[in-house]
Amino acid sequence: MKYAHIVGWGKGVPQRVMTNNDLRALVDTSDEWIRERTGIGSRHVAGEGESTCTLATDAAMRALEVAGISPSQIDLIIVATATPDYAFPSTASLVQDALGADRAGAYDLSAACSGFVYALSMGTDVIRAGSANTVLVIGAETLSRVVNWKDRNTCVLFGDGAGAVVLSGSDQPGGVLSSILRSDGSGGDLLIIPGGGSAQPTTADTLERNDHTIRMNGREVYKFATRVMDRTVRELLHKVGWTVEQIDLFVPHQANIRIIESAAKSLGLPMEKVFTNLEHYGNTSAASIPIAIAEAAEQGRLRPNDKVVMIGFGAGLTWAAAAVTWGQPKLVSRSQRTAQRLRYNVTSVRSRLLRSLRRIEGKVFGGRSED
Repeated sequence: MKYAHIVGWGKGVPQRVMTNNDLRALVDTSDEWIRERTGIGSRHVAGEGESTCTLATDAAMRALEVAGISPSQIDLIIVATATPDYAFPSTASLVQDALGADRAGAYDLSAACSGFVYALSMGTDVIRAGSANTVLVIGAETLSRVVNWKDRNTCVLFGDGAGAVVLSGSDQPGGVLSSILRSDGSGGDLLIIPGGGSAQPTTADTLERNDHTIRMNGREVYKFATRVMDRTVRELLHKVGWTVEQIDLFVPHQANIRIIESAAKSLGLPMEKVFTNLEHYGNTSAASIPIAIAEAAEQGRLRPNDKVVMIGFGAGLTWAAAAVTWGQPKLVSRSQRTAQRLRYNVTSVRSRLLRSLRRIEGKVFGGRSED
């Protein structure tokens, strides 16, 4: 049996940081009001030239560097996102091209804030089935592009960013041991962008009503989240044979500090074992858990054989949890990192040159050239 181990991780966030005080210029709010209700102090916001794809690519490259893996070794890329660059092509395909991962399949996965754990589970299953050995799993969002900046109940919550992990197949037991994926579509209207899809296509009226921005029933989403987190974590622990006391690090979706604290208290888990960083990023939806994983690893909070539990919850309504035995990553020297980045740059330039040549040939010969 093949096991899927996390051997690389990385994050990519926009340069621009918007503090709670910055939001005072847009809506009637304050730093104290936001921190007290959410625990958020600032968030990163995408600027010109930044998109879900660019952030995802940045996070992916950092994860590949940690793993010591070249883009040509990737078999599959899964991007979990609710804010793709386009309806199609998939953002994953754009990332695949940007990386120069010419052997990889690629697709997007939409499960909102639960998306990364869903994607992690899918990547693990592909490796277990023997269909792939190296899978790049990314959670990436540019929620600032779909926020109503006049609605103080939602615009203060969200931020942009991306996180990525590299899954590698191994005969050694460990890695992603088990996952739970759940959905309750009856609550779909509690957290929704109503406009822009086939049910409510874009019109002048939908634009006038701001139907293309996030609508959320915060009270009901809060109730849902606190209800499912305790129950789902306990179900997951039962599946893998762990106790709450054995958890070394709990990595929840970074939505609201009150939800996280409530879940920890319900589980009897001390906050010292809970990783939080929403103070600096806000709710980055599918990106929040992989960003947290990358930071936890960078800070030395994750050690070999640590028992890690992660759980996400969000629109759908969806929720998902995974149990991971943390593995020792492949050690990469500074010279190897430099060589890895050089290989990436060469491959990326080659990919862009080939695209340009195909476009030129298409214009000259009036058709699409073949590789």
